[in-house]
Amino acid sequence: QVQLVESGGGLVQAGGSLRLSCAASGRTFNMYVMAWFRQAPGKEREFVTSISSSGSSTDYADSVKGRFTISRDNAKNMVYLQMNGLKPEDTAVYYCAARLILVNKYNYWGQGTQVTVSS
Repeated sequence: QVQLVESGGGLVQAGGSLRLSCAASGRTFNMYVMAWFRQAPGKEREFVTSISSSGSSTDYADSVKGRFTISRDNAKNMVYLQMNGLKPEDTAVYYCAARLILVNKYNYWGQGTQVTVSS
């Protein structure tokens, strides 16, 4: 199992930047695909980005391509989300998620961190 704890959320003006961090417990972190999801008020949780277990492959939602960057440090059991060019529509609770390499479903989730972008 893995436990996830997010940090780094906050209030930022449109056009600004934030860096989210996700700390993972456990000794098999490099066996997990990691991702960020977000949920805005009144909306479904949506996929933002993911990164392969080695960090060699990433995937992004169209809405964040070119603005957000996911990275990981397997030596530190950390995942990061660098968010640049933030827009008010990026306002949401951001969740870190994990799944084992051969499992299709993300079944480990953090508690979430609030990101608010003011116009």
